[in-house]
Amino acid sequence: MYVTPQHSRLPRLLLAVSVLFFGAAYFTVRFPDTPGAGIASFVSTFLIALPSFVALWRYLGPKGATLSLLSLSAFGYAIETTGVVTGFPYGPFYYGDSLGPKVAGLVPYLLPLSWVPLVLGAVAATAPEGKAVPLRRRVLWVLFAAVLLTLGDGALDPGAASLGFWVWPEGGPYYGVPISNYLGWLFSSTLAAAILLAFGRRRWGSVSPPPGLLDSALIAVAFWAGVDLFSGLLFPAALGAALFFYLLGRRARLASVKPAVAAGDGARYKGVEDGDERRTNT
Repeated sequence: MYVTPQHSRLPRLLLAVSVLFFGAAYFTVRFPDTPGAGIASFVSTFLIALPSFVALWRYLGPKGATLSLLSLSAFGYAIETTGVVTGFPYGPFYYGDSLGPKVAGLVPYLLPLSWVPLVLGAVAATAPEGKAVPLRRRVLWVLFAAVLLTLGDGALDPGAASLGFWVWPEGGPYYGVPISNYLGWLFSSTLAAAILLAFGRRRWGSVSPPPGLLDSALIAVAFWAGVDLFSGLLFPAALGAALFFYLLGRRARLASVKPAVAAGDGARYKGVEDGDERRTNT
Protein backbone atom coordinates (compact mmCIF):
# COMPACT_ATOMS: atom_id res chain seq x y z
CA MET A 1 0.00 0.00 0.00
CA TYR A 2 1.36 3.37 -1.03
CA VAL A 3 0.70 6.45 1.06
CA THR A 4 1.27 10.04 -0.01
CA PRO A 5 0.28 13.23 1.78
CA GLN A 6 -1.95 14.18 -1.14
CA HIS A 7 -4.09 11.05 -0.94
CA SER A 8 -4.18 10.83 2.86
CA ARG A 9 -5.87 14.23 3.29
CA LEU A 10 -9.42 14.19 4.56
CA PRO A 11 -11.87 15.96 2.26
CA ARG A 12 -12.91 19.31 3.64
CA LEU A 13 -16.35 19.03 2.08
CA LEU A 14 -17.12 15.81 3.98
CA LEU A 15 -16.05 17.37 7.28
CA ALA A 16 -18.08 20.51 6.54
CA VAL A 17 -21.19 18.48 5.73
CA SER A 18 -20.70 16.39 8.89
CA VAL A 19 -20.50 19.57 10.98
CA LEU A 20 -23.59 20.90 9.20
CA PHE A 21 -25.65 17.82 10.05
CA PHE A 22 -24.29 17.80 13.59
CA GLY A 23 -25.62 21.34 13.96
CA ALA A 24 -28.89 20.43 12.25
CA ALA A 25 -29.45 17.90 15.02
CA TYR A 26 -30.02 20.81 17.40
CA PHE A 27 -33.03 22.00 15.42
CA THR A 28 -34.30 18.42 15.05
CA VAL A 29 -34.30 18.06 18.83
CA ARG A 30 -35.53 21.53 19.75
CA PHE A 31 -38.14 22.04 17.03
CA PRO A 32 -39.49 18.58 16.12
CA ASP A 33 -42.94 19.87 15.08
CA THR A 34 -41.80 22.55 12.65
CA PRO A 35 -44.03 22.69 9.53
CA GLY A 36 -42.43 20.77 6.67
CA ALA A 37 -40.33 18.63 9.01
CA GLY A 38 -41.47 15.46 7.26
CA ILE A 39 -40.30 16.65 3.86
CA ALA A 40 -37.05 17.93 5.33
CA SER A 41 -36.48 14.51 6.93
CA PHE A 42 -36.93 12.74 3.59
CA VAL A 43 -34.65 15.15 1.72
CA SER A 44 -31.92 15.05 4.37
CA THR A 45 -32.05 11.24 4.59
CA PHE A 46 -31.72 11.00 0.80
CA LEU A 47 -28.80 13.45 0.75
CA ILE A 48 -27.01 11.54 3.52
CA ALA A 49 -27.41 8.25 1.64
CA LEU A 50 -26.39 9.57 -1.78
CA PRO A 51 -22.55 9.57 -1.37
CA SER A 52 -22.36 5.89 -0.40
CA PHE A 53 -24.81 4.86 -3.13
CA VAL A 54 -22.72 6.66 -5.75
CA ALA A 55 -19.52 5.10 -4.40
CA LEU A 56 -21.08 1.62 -4.51
CA TRP A 57 -22.23 2.21 -8.10
CA ARG A 58 -18.68 3.09 -9.12
CA TYR A 59 -17.20 0.21 -7.16
CA LEU A 60 -19.44 -2.69 -8.19
CA GLY A 61 -20.83 -1.26 -11.41
CA PRO A 62 -24.53 -0.72 -12.23
CA LYS A 63 -25.55 -4.38 -12.02
CA GLY A 64 -23.68 -5.26 -8.81
CA ALA A 65 -24.71 -2.04 -7.06
CA THR A 66 -28.36 -2.38 -8.05
CA LEU A 67 -28.56 -6.00 -6.92
CA SER A 68 -26.82 -5.13 -3.64
CA LEU A 69 -29.12 -2.21 -2.86
CA LEU A 70 -32.29 -4.08 -3.80
CA SER A 71 -31.28 -7.16 -1.79
CA LEU A 72 -30.35 -5.14 1.29
CA SER A 73 -33.54 -3.11 1.03
CA ALA A 74 -35.69 -6.23 0.73
CA PHE A 75 -33.90 -7.84 3.67
CA GLY A 76 -34.28 -4.66 5.73
CA TYR A 77 -38.02 -4.49 5.11
CA ALA A 78 -38.38 -8.21 5.87
CA ILE A 79 -36.43 -8.25 9.13
CA GLU A 80 -38.00 -5.01 10.40
CA THR A 81 -41.52 -6.13 9.53
CA THR A 82 -40.85 -9.41 11.34
CA GLY A 83 -39.55 -7.43 14.29
CA VAL A 84 -42.60 -5.18 14.52
CA VAL A 85 -45.09 -8.06 14.10
CA THR A 86 -43.42 -10.73 16.26
CA GLY A 87 -40.81 -8.96 18.40
CA PHE A 88 -38.04 -11.09 16.88
CA PRO A 89 -35.12 -10.42 16.83
CA TYR A 90 -35.10 -7.02 18.58
CA GLY A 91 -37.82 -7.28 21.18
CA PRO A 92 -41.26 -5.60 21.15
CA PHE A 93 -41.21 -2.22 19.40
CA TYR A 94 -43.02 -0.19 16.76
CA TYR A 95 -42.26 2.78 14.54
CA GLY A 96 -43.71 6.16 15.38
CA ASP A 97 -45.21 8.57 12.87
CA SER A 98 -42.20 10.89 12.67
CA LEU A 99 -40.58 8.93 9.82
CA GLY A 100 -43.55 9.33 7.52
CA PRO A 101 -45.66 6.76 5.63
CA LYS A 102 -45.08 3.06 6.29
CA VAL A 103 -45.22 -0.12 4.25
CA ALA A 104 -48.41 -1.92 5.35
CA GLY A 105 -48.53 0.53 8.24
CA LEU A 106 -45.53 -1.16 9.85
CA VAL A 107 -42.13 -0.08 8.48
CA PRO A 108 -41.28 3.37 7.07
CA TYR A 109 -40.62 3.63 3.35
CA LEU A 110 -37.46 5.57 4.27
CA LEU A 111 -35.84 2.49 5.85
CA PRO A 112 -33.39 1.61 3.01
CA LEU A 113 -32.18 5.22 2.77
CA SER A 114 -31.31 5.35 6.46
CA TRP A 115 -30.12 1.79 7.12
CA VAL A 116 -28.33 0.57 3.98
CA PRO A 117 -25.65 3.33 4.07
CA LEU A 118 -24.70 2.19 7.56
CA VAL A 119 -24.18 -1.35 6.27
CA LEU A 120 -22.04 -0.08 3.39
CA GLY A 121 -19.92 2.00 5.74
CA ALA A 122 -19.41 -0.79 8.27
CA VAL A 123 -18.39 -3.34 5.64
CA ALA A 124 -15.98 -0.90 3.99
CA ALA A 125 -14.52 0.22 7.34
CA THR A 126 -13.76 -3.35 8.44
CA ALA A 127 -12.38 -4.52 5.08
CA PRO A 128 -9.18 -6.54 5.61
CA GLU A 129 -6.08 -5.30 3.88
CA GLY A 130 -4.58 -7.32 1.08
CA LYS A 131 -5.60 -8.37 -2.37
CA ALA A 132 -6.84 -11.90 -1.65
CA VAL A 133 -9.19 -12.53 1.28
CA PRO A 134 -9.69 -16.24 2.13
CA LEU A 135 -12.98 -17.60 3.43
CA ARG A 136 -11.96 -17.55 7.10
CA ARG A 137 -11.06 -13.88 6.92
CA ARG A 138 -14.30 -13.11 5.10
CA VAL A 139 -16.22 -14.71 7.96
CA LEU A 140 -14.34 -12.53 10.44
CA TRP A 141 -14.96 -9.55 8.17
CA VAL A 142 -18.71 -10.14 8.37
CA LEU A 143 -18.58 -10.48 12.16
CA PHE A 144 -16.47 -7.34 12.63
CA ALA A 145 -18.85 -5.37 10.42
CA ALA A 146 -21.81 -6.66 12.47
CA VAL A 147 -20.16 -5.59 15.73
CA LEU A 148 -19.42 -2.14 14.29
CA LEU A 149 -23.03 -1.77 13.15
CA THR A 150 -24.27 -2.79 16.59
CA LEU A 151 -22.01 -0.23 18.25
CA GLY A 152 -23.37 2.33 15.83
CA ASP A 153 -26.88 1.47 16.95
CA GLY A 154 -25.73 2.08 20.50
CA ALA A 155 -25.28 5.71 19.49
CA LEU A 156 -28.32 5.89 17.20
CA ASP A 157 -31.13 4.13 19.05
CA PRO A 158 -31.34 6.25 22.23
CA GLY A 159 -31.52 9.45 20.18
CA ALA A 160 -34.06 8.03 17.72
CA ALA A 161 -36.23 6.76 20.57
CA SER A 162 -36.10 10.16 22.27
CA LEU A 163 -37.42 11.72 19.04
CA GLY A 164 -40.23 9.16 18.82
CA PHE A 165 -38.90 7.57 15.63
CA TRP A 166 -39.54 4.19 17.22
CA VAL A 167 -40.99 3.17 20.55
CA TRP A 168 -40.06 0.47 23.04
CA PRO A 169 -43.29 0.02 25.05
CA GLU A 170 -41.61 -2.17 27.66
CA GLY A 171 -38.54 0.05 28.00
CA GLY A 172 -35.05 -1.21 28.70
CA PRO A 173 -31.90 -0.59 30.77
CA TYR A 174 -29.97 1.34 28.11
CA TYR A 175 -31.72 4.71 27.90
CA GLY A 176 -35.03 2.92 27.58
CA VAL A 177 -33.77 0.45 24.98
CA PRO A 178 -33.74 -3.30 25.82
CA ILE A 179 -30.60 -5.42 25.49
CA SER A 180 -32.52 -7.70 23.11
CA ASN A 181 -32.36 -4.90 20.55
CA TYR A 182 -28.58 -5.14 20.35
CA LEU A 183 -28.58 -8.92 20.19
CA GLY A 184 -31.03 -8.54 17.33
CA TRP A 185 -28.76 -6.02 15.64
CA LEU A 186 -25.86 -8.48 15.84
CA PHE A 187 -28.04 -11.08 14.16
CA SER A 188 -29.49 -8.88 11.41
CA SER A 189 -26.19 -7.05 10.80
CA THR A 190 -24.35 -10.33 10.31
CA LEU A 191 -26.86 -11.36 7.65
CA ALA A 192 -26.78 -7.92 6.02
CA ALA A 193 -22.98 -7.86 5.78
CA ALA A 194 -22.99 -11.38 4.32
CA ILE A 195 -25.60 -10.34 1.73
CA LEU A 196 -23.55 -7.34 0.68
CA LEU A 197 -20.35 -9.35 0.30
CA ALA A 198 -22.19 -11.99 -1.72
CA PHE A 199 -22.71 -9.49 -4.55
CA GLY A 200 -19.56 -8.56 -6.40
CA ARG A 201 -17.77 -11.10 -4.22
CA ARG A 202 -14.71 -11.15 -6.48
CA ARG A 203 -14.56 -7.36 -6.22
CA TRP A 204 -14.80 -7.27 -2.43
CA GLY A 205 -11.46 -8.44 -1.08
CA SER A 206 -9.73 -8.06 -4.45
CA VAL A 207 -9.92 -4.28 -4.89
CA SER A 208 -9.77 -1.96 -1.90
CA PRO A 209 -13.20 -0.42 -1.18
CA PRO A 210 -13.44 3.26 -2.14
CA PRO A 211 -13.36 5.68 0.80
CA GLY A 212 -16.64 7.19 -0.40
CA LEU A 213 -18.48 4.12 0.90
CA LEU A 214 -17.92 5.49 4.41
CA ASP A 215 -19.11 9.04 3.72
CA SER A 216 -22.83 8.50 4.35
CA ALA A 217 -22.13 6.58 7.57
CA LEU A 218 -19.85 9.39 8.76
CA ILE A 219 -22.49 12.04 8.14
CA ALA A 220 -25.19 9.91 9.77
CA VAL A 221 -23.06 9.24 12.87
CA ALA A 222 -22.29 12.97 13.16
CA PHE A 223 -26.01 13.74 13.04
CA TRP A 224 -26.96 11.15 15.66
CA ALA A 225 -24.11 12.15 17.94
CA GLY A 226 -25.60 15.65 17.77
CA VAL A 227 -29.10 14.36 18.53
CA ASP A 228 -27.71 12.50 21.56
CA LEU A 229 -25.76 15.50 22.79
CA PHE A 230 -28.62 17.98 22.45
CA SER A 231 -30.98 15.46 24.06
CA GLY A 232 -28.71 15.13 27.09
CA LEU A 233 -27.73 11.53 26.26
CA LEU A 234 -24.06 11.90 27.08
CA PHE A 235 -22.81 8.32 26.82
CA PRO A 236 -24.42 7.66 23.41
CA ALA A 237 -23.05 11.03 22.27
CA ALA A 238 -19.53 10.04 23.35
CA LEU A 239 -19.94 6.66 21.65
CA GLY A 240 -21.04 8.42 18.48
CA ALA A 241 -18.03 10.73 18.60
CA ALA A 242 -15.67 7.78 19.06
CA LEU A 243 -17.24 5.95 16.12
CA PHE A 244 -17.03 9.08 13.96
CA PHE A 245 -13.29 9.41 14.49
CA TYR A 246 -12.78 5.67 13.99
CA LEU A 247 -14.60 5.81 10.66
CA LEU A 248 -12.69 8.94 9.74
CA GLY A 249 -9.41 7.11 10.37
CA ARG A 250 -10.54 4.11 8.33
CA ARG A 251 -11.59 6.40 5.50
CA ALA A 252 -8.18 8.06 5.51
CA ARG A 253 -6.57 4.63 5.35
CA LEU A 254 -8.63 3.65 2.32
CA ALA A 255 -7.95 7.00 0.69
CA SER A 256 -4.20 6.45 1.08
CA VAL A 257 -4.19 3.89 -1.73
CA LYS A 258 -2.85 5.50 -4.91
CA PRO A 259 -5.48 5.81 -7.66
CA ALA A 260 -3.05 4.15 -10.05
CA VAL A 261 -2.84 1.09 -7.79
CA ALA A 262 -6.61 0.92 -7.45
CA ALA A 263 -6.99 1.26 -11.21
CA GLY A 264 -4.48 -1.52 -11.77
CA ASP A 265 -6.35 -3.75 -9.38
CA GLY A 266 -9.58 -2.97 -11.18
CA ALA A 267 -8.03 -3.84 -14.52
CA ARG A 268 -6.71 -7.13 -13.15
CA TYR A 269 -10.10 -7.89 -11.66
CA LYS A 270 -11.82 -7.14 -14.96
CA GLY A 271 -9.36 -9.39 -16.71
CA VAL A 272 -10.13 -12.21 -14.30
CA GLU A 273 -13.86 -11.75 -14.83
CA ASP A 274 -13.44 -11.68 -18.60
CA GLY A 275 -11.35 -14.84 -18.41
CA ASP A 276 -13.97 -16.51 -16.26
CA GLU A 277 -16.65 -15.59 -18.76
CA ARG A 278 -14.62 -16.94 -21.67
CA ARG A 279 -14.06 -20.21 -19.81
CA THR A 280 -17.74 -20.42 -19.00
CA ASN A 281 -18.71 -19.89 -22.61
CA THR A 282 -16.34 -22.54 -23.99
